[in-house]
Amino acid sequence: METESRSDSGSGEDSLDRLLPPTGAPRRKSATSLSKSEPPLLRTGTRTIYTAGRPPWYDEHGAQSKEAFVIGLCGGSASGKTTVANKIIEALDVPWVVLLSMDSFYKVLSPEEQALAATNDYNFDHPAAFDFELLVATLRKLKQGKSVKIPVYDFTTHGRQKDWKNVYGASVIIFEGIMSFADKELLQLLDMKIFVDTDSDIRLVRRLRRDITERGRDIEGVIKQYNKFVKPAFEQYIEPAMRLADIVVPRGGGNMVAIDLIVQHVHSQLEERELSVRALLASAQQTQPLPQTLSVLESTPQVRGLHTIIRNKETCRDEFIFYSKRLMRLLIEHALTFLPSQPCVVQTPQGHEYKGRSYKGKGITGVSILRAGETMEPALRAVCKDVRIGKILIQTNLDSGEPELHYLRLPKDISEDHVILMDSTVSTGAAAMMAIRVLLDHEVQEDKIMLVSLLMAELGVHSVAYAFPKVKIITTAVDKSLDDYLHVIPGIGKLTNVGFDLSEAEKGKSACP
Repeated sequence: METESRSDSGSGEDSLDRLLPPTGAPRRKSATSLSKSEPPLLRTGTRTIYTAGRPPWYDEHGAQSKEAFVIGLCGGSASGKTTVANKIIEALDVPWVVLLSMDSFYKVLSPEEQALAATNDYNFDHPAAFDFELLVATLRKLKQGKSVKIPVYDFTTHGRQKDWKNVYGASVIIFEGIMSFADKELLQLLDMKIFVDTDSDIRLVRRLRRDITERGRDIEGVIKQYNKFVKPAFEQYIEPAMRLADIVVPRGGGNMVAIDLIVQHVHSQLEERELSVRALLASAQQTQPLPQTLSVLESTPQVRGLHTIIRNKETCRDEFIFYSKRLMRLLIEHALTFLPSQPCVVQTPQGHEYKGRSYKGKGITGVSILRAGETMEPALRAVCKDVRIGKILIQTNLDSGEPELHYLRLPKDISEDHVILMDSTVSTGAAAMMAIRVLLDHEVQEDKIMLVSLLMAELGVHSVAYAFPKVKIITTAVDKSLDDYLHVIPGIGKLTNVGFDLSEAEKGKSACP
């Protein structure tokens, strides 16, 4: 699942959004649930943006405190498991639901097994045909909120495709397959077990239609495989597993009574798991000194002067943009000094040795918390050649006040890089904590993350440092307090709360005289 971002709503980013060109799109309110008529996402040529976000899945300490709710669907081949799964997803009406098919975890066949499969003599309906070790490890990681890679199985060639699918951010996981209940470790990961019970004649007709039209098989081969493998496997392994189910759904996807009961139970479980991270952070009393992981850019006369300009409510738009960019450049230069380096020796054009230093690491990735964090990207690109850029969209739910993850797009193999996480301002630290949690879920090491922000409140510094003590926090200034709207005080620029458009008063003074 991929994403893009803004940031801590009400923490001062609104004025810094003036550094970005207007998008022309109105600000969209976050919602805790989705309407039946409106799909839960917006699609563009390159992006999928969820209009209902993923609420926090971790506590105020940054540790995961909420696992995804896993529904296991079992039943005979062509019993309608996928149809039931899709009906549940539609009726649940919540974002961030992952449908995981057991078909993706067939074992890679040897040349001898490939030959048997070509003549319909390989048993795909036996527990030994599945890679349960990979399946259990993948489902466990996904349930824990981690990013996972899912194999893509090709039923025509009976092999896995080269490119695997990345999946991340599940609140609910629906796992379906004929052997969903066949492994003890797998059963322990399922929070709800559902058996789809469909008449054998209906299953045979569906399998004939599917295998002939979708998988390129001939009718004789399908019937041979059904009588030799599918029917005996159902009687030996699948039908006895019905006793393990919490709910049995007769007639499959047409049984809306059963589906409604399932949905009601899942909703009640999700409500019990709701967290209030921002409220806990905002109510915390921070009396400790600022942490050692914090580095504040030296307050030279130049830095002090830049702050004076961008904090002055009378500063015109052009000057605000110009001097903010200057300060961002200084901040990024300062942040780069914390990257690891090692001694090296080079030859000068004059033929002499020079003892210098070089970067000690595989790569550097910048990740911006959208949209305000995006304003810092040009400064990073200007001083760090060929840096990779990722984006995380986090917005505040206007009903709950909690940060929600809407979209992310991260480079491949980000786990091996040092990551510079950028946001313009940090107030409570709720959005920054969510972004750091996302990076950790993608296996970025905590001590390789630097949170870089133009301005931070003391509360935000303490919140991030307490939850993630190995993350380096870098800023140009730390302000003492927040107001009732969680704006940093005294703050930067003028908070207009009008999105990305200038207010009428600002339009009159946007150009400097």
